[in-house]
Amino acid sequence: MQFSDLPLDLNILKAVAEARFHRPTLVQEKAIPLVLAKKNVIVSAQTGTGKTASFALPIIQLLLDRQNTEEENKKIKSLIVTPTRELAIQILENFSNYSKYTNLKTTAVFGGVSLEPQKEILAKGVDVLIATPGRLIDLQLQGNIDLSAIEIFVLDEADLMLDMGFIADVKKIEALCPKKKQTLLFSATIPEKINDLAKSIIRNPTKVEINPEETTAKNIGQLLYYLPKKNKTDLCLHLLRNTINGKIIIFRRTKFGVDKLEQTLIKNGYKVTSIHGDKTQAIRNKAIESFKDKKANILIATDVAARGIDITNVDAIINFDIPNIPETYVHRIGRTGRAGKSGIAFSFCSPDENAYIKLIENLIEKQIKVITEHPYPISKPKHKKKQPNTISKHSKGRKSEASKKNKKRWY
Repeated sequence: MQFSDLPLDLNILKAVAEARFHRPTLVQEKAIPLVLAKKNVIVSAQTGTGKTASFALPIIQLLLDRQNTEEENKKIKSLIVTPTRELAIQILENFSNYSKYTNLKTTAVFGGVSLEPQKEILAKGVDVLIATPGRLIDLQLQGNIDLSAIEIFVLDEADLMLDMGFIADVKKIEALCPKKKQTLLFSATIPEKINDLAKSIIRNPTKVEINPEETTAKNIGQLLYYLPKKNKTDLCLHLLRNTINGKIIIFRRTKFGVDKLEQTLIKNGYKVTSIHGDKTQAIRNKAIESFKDKKANILIATDVAARGIDITNVDAIINFDIPNIPETYVHRIGRTGRAGKSGIAFSFCSPDENAYIKLIENLIEKQIKVITEHPYPISKPKHKKKQPNTISKHSKGRKSEASKKNKKRWY
């Protein structure tokens, strides 16, 4: 399927073509027709699958189809609620790019910046509003936002919204919108609490589920290194000097870990920038732009700060710390191998993280390739229970041949 096969306005298709998108991703192919048909939709798909366009494009089309009076043009018709500032900015960029040949007006409101410029834009009237929950409620309480004309309500990254404690705010915001509206919920995973939320705010939804094994793309190599915790920085430096090149994102679990590794890599002559929750919005934006513009080739980040940021041409991911939530692993490695390009993900596992690897492999239904030839090896743990889709006894011969090839190849 091509985007041109979808019932989208020529002005939208022109903008999509200029963005060099021709074929919809799997989630776009399934979700866009449903949204255009004005269905309530719940979409479960990992980061990097093209979820933003799967609601942005049909929303733009649906709003273009309407004939509005001058008074209606001042009212917000579509609201997208998203958990972080970075996500709000990213979604705004997508809407701005896809609607640039239309007369639709879009803006984003989020914390960490002054209220006044946001109030001025809202006073002029917008069609699409993208907002983080806290700032949206602040502006609504001050009388700067009217949600009475909302026709399309979107919850983006609902599972992250849950993790960050925003569910009560989301319910409050949804109650401020008209009862009769189209509701779309997008989430990487659908845990029980998200299911409960969906049942309370969405009537008769159609579900679109893209399985994790479909999103850990075949063009992303996955390599696993078992080593003592104390040697992780040493292995990172070793791989950066000898193996990994290009634009690299390194994930750490804590803000302290991000700062500590950044200082170490800078001392070793690397061009590094970083983002985490304690940095101001201006500093985080500058860091991302520096990485995008190749002024720095390494970005170190925590998961929440990096969630939803769309940075193209990332060559490699390093999981310096193994995530304790298996879906987070899929989010991370999805930062590379985007738009059909190849990428590689390196994961450093110390003994205290062995259980996390087992959970990840169960989720993606495959074993991650273990690299034993490195300066800081440690024995691979033996799991008591056999995992799904593990290597069978019939393939042991092939495994020994593959291990010989590993001596010559790093992927």
